[in-house]
Amino acid sequence: MTTTQTRDAIYYVVEGDTLSEIAEFFGTTVAKLQQLNNIADPDVIRVGQRLVISHSGNGFVPFPGKRWFQRHPNNKVVLAMARRLQKEGCGTYHAPEPDTKWSPADQASYKKFQEKNGFSGPDADGIPGKLTWDRLKVPTPSA
Repeated sequence: MTTTQTRDAIYYVVEGDTLSEIAEFFGTTVAKLQQLNNIADPDVIRVGQRLVISHSGNGFVPFPGKRWFQRHPNNKVVLAMARRLQKEGCGTYHAPEPDTKWSPADQASYKKFQEKNGFSGPDADGIPGKLTWDRLKVPTPSA
C-alpha cells in the first residue's frame, strides 16, 4: 500500500476581505469555508484569521491575489515568501528584515524574482502574480 501525504490549502484574512470574496476567488462556496473552519456567522471573520480553503492542498500557499499584497499585509505568509525569495537568491533584505509585514524590501525582492523568471517592465513590479507565485512555491506556514 502506498500513502500520499497532503497538506491543507490555507489563506490568511487581510483587512477588507469577506468570506464571500474569498470563496469566489478560490472557486468554492461560503458554506464550504464555514464547514472547514467552524465559522458560525459568515459575516464575522477577523484580520489574520487562518482559513482552510481545502484539505487537498499541496502544502503551498495558494495565490492570495494582487490585492492582498497591495493592502500591505502583516502575516506569516509574507515571512514564508521572503524566506523562499532568499533561497532563490532574490532577497534584498537587511537586518532586521525579513518579517511578517509586507515592506519595500519584499517588493524589491519579488521584483528580482520576477526578473529571474523573464519578466520586465510593468510585469516586474514586485507585486506577486499567480504565475510567479506558483513557481515560488511558498510553503504553508504552521499555525
